[in-house]
Amino acid sequence: MAHQDTALETAATGSREPDDPTASRSLRLQTIVRLRWLAVAGQSIAIIIVALWLRFPMPLIACFLLIALLAVVNIYLTLRYPPAHRLHPVAAFTLLGIDLAQLTALLFMTGGIANPFAPLVSVPVIISSASQPKWYSVALALLAVAGVTALAFSPYPLPWYDGAVLLVPPALMVGFWFAIVSTTAFAAFYAYRVSLEASELAEALAATELVLQREQHLSQLDGLAAAAAHELGTPLATISVVAKEMERELGNDPRFGEDVQLLRSQSERCRDILRRLTTLSSNDEAHMRYLPLSSMIEEVLAPHREFDIDITLVEISGRKGEPVGTRNAGILYGLGNLVENAVDYAKTEVVVTVEHSANRVSVTIEDDGDGYAPDILSRIGEPYVTRRQRDDTAGGLGLGLFIAKTLLERSGATLVFENGGPEKPGARVSVEWPRSLMDTKPAK
Repeated sequence: MAHQDTALETAATGSREPDDPTASRSLRLQTIVRLRWLAVAGQSIAIIIVALWLRFPMPLIACFLLIALLAVVNIYLTLRYPPAHRLHPVAAFTLLGIDLAQLTALLFMTGGIANPFAPLVSVPVIISSASQPKWYSVALALLAVAGVTALAFSPYPLPWYDGAVLLVPPALMVGFWFAIVSTTAFAAFYAYRVSLEASELAEALAATELVLQREQHLSQLDGLAAAAAHELGTPLATISVVAKEMERELGNDPRFGEDVQLLRSQSERCRDILRRLTTLSSNDEAHMRYLPLSSMIEEVLAPHREFDIDITLVEISGRKGEPVGTRNAGILYGLGNLVENAVDYAKTEVVVTVEHSANRVSVTIEDDGDGYAPDILSRIGEPYVTRRQRDDTAGGLGLGLFIAKTLLERSGATLVFENGGPEKPGARVSVEWPRSLMDTKPAK
């Protein structure tokens, strides 16, 4: 049988390269389309001004064909895909590569590296560096460097006044090449770093928000527990009084006596649980401010020894030199819930193993039941979902393990839920603290 408290299924997150936080980002197709329309408009205006206003000779038809090609591809993408379509890195690399090739060809026919617009070769590389995985951006940057190198050997002169040829000295051509390549490299690296820092900040804010929501949820849960304890106190006291009267009348009855005694003991246990819920946030209780580890474990196990399941305590390190810490109602309640869960689903025995060393304190709770269902093992400990295969009428909100896990983690513990092996089946919960958190009694 699977244990009763299960988890809400966690949302799947996309994988990414471990050394490249920008790999999880995807470029929206609409962004590429809009940038391309801007490029089409800018290139068209520039050619119209140079050819028709300044009347510089240039291959006008070839230039407009390249611009028309870019516009046709843009129209196809707009009609073929929805505006919110996200591009896979390979698709984004291909589209940015097409933009780079089109711009390089246009510059090649209009003066090559001497064209004042040659630095625009860096734009596709910058876009890739800000939004795509690192190695795709590196590949695109290498293509840009190859394109700039090809521009340096363009046989087409820069459009200039009719009858005049503008000759660029070789040294200046080399300077242009270094300027464009260095600008591309610097701008791409800068965009990558800014994107990386923005991604890390977003992840940190998301993690902080999750922690804040968890703490707020826990605070609300503490308030709900206190309210429930207050509201349930009076009817539970009435039940306890009635149970005592029934025990007085039927205590020796062979048919009902045992049931009446069980009813009274369980009502007293409920009252004790409600008292503990109302004092979870207290740093001091009226009795025993400090508890040795062994006393804490005995207090946790005591309410569960009344059942037919054997509870075996194994103290590996003994009691000599055991930690003595401040009484923590959260730890008591959390461990008690884990033990109760083990008792509920054990067949004959629950084994609680306690170990302490100079650096750590651990408590392991094992039962000989059927363990956790494989499909919920990795999702255990979240609220409001329960799966009770043993008794579907038992009800419950599935809050037990959530409360226990949260309270224990708030005390600094690390929890591991797992199943035993073939030779020793059943569920196993390991709880471990740094010793400094459990050994808090000041030395005399």
